[in-house]
Amino acid sequence: MNFIVVIPARYKSKRLPGKPIVNIGKLPMIVRTYNQCNKVVNQNKIFVATDNFKIKKVCDKYNIKTIMTSTNCLTGTDRVAEVAKKIKCDFYINVQGDEPFFYPNDLKKLIKEALKNPKQIINGYSEIKDKKLFYNSSIPKVVFDNQKYLLYMSRGPIPSSKEMRLKKGWRQICAYSFPREALKNFNKQKVKSKLEAIEDIEILRFIENGYKVKMIKMSNKSLAVDNKEDLAKAKIYLKYKKL
Repeated sequence: MNFIVVIPARYKSKRLPGKPIVNIGKLPMIVRTYNQCNKVVNQNKIFVATDNFKIKKVCDKYNIKTIMTSTNCLTGTDRVAEVAKKIKCDFYINVQGDEPFFYPNDLKKLIKEALKNPKQIINGYSEIKDKKLFYNSSIPKVVFDNQKYLLYMSRGPIPSSKEMRLKKGWRQICAYSFPREALKNFNKQKVKSKLEAIEDIEILRFIENGYKVKMIKMSNKSLAVDNKEDLAKAKIYLKYKKL
């Protein structure tokens, strides 16, 4: 296969324990994330990567393929790297398990770009229009060069003026394409890299090791769930979207 979609799912989230199997409406979050991916990709090419049997049990109930990974994975990307050892592909599409409303057209765009550039690490971004997001430490902010290659990513408000005001800002959309070779090298490192550890942003490990990351524009239609406040927003969002 030239690619598969991998949805990493960790049970022991510090901000929201058991996050992947928390219900949003009548469906667990991980099932909603899978359903959004399944609107674009055949179910045979989608795998949930987890180290927790509670998550596996939920996935089995909904006929979602799972791959069990190590409990020692530092990040979701390390979990994808473990999948890459078991299933050989040209590249791996990673959609985070806490994206229950991930916009299918953004996934189509990511796959299209990856098929053209299978050896390129690719990540999504969108413009920040709400200053609350700009100052929210749960939201990684992105800065990139004129060719849309990532320069840096931070949980702090960047780029900032001297007055620390939002003049122009972009946030990360947590969907990626990773070439197999890049994942193998990423996973060789058994501790987080310096900036990765400070920011708690795993894409920085690639940057710190000399890789280039291409940023592609995505929509503002996705809503990631990182904590209890986000979960409350997601339940309100669901009423309007009727997904």
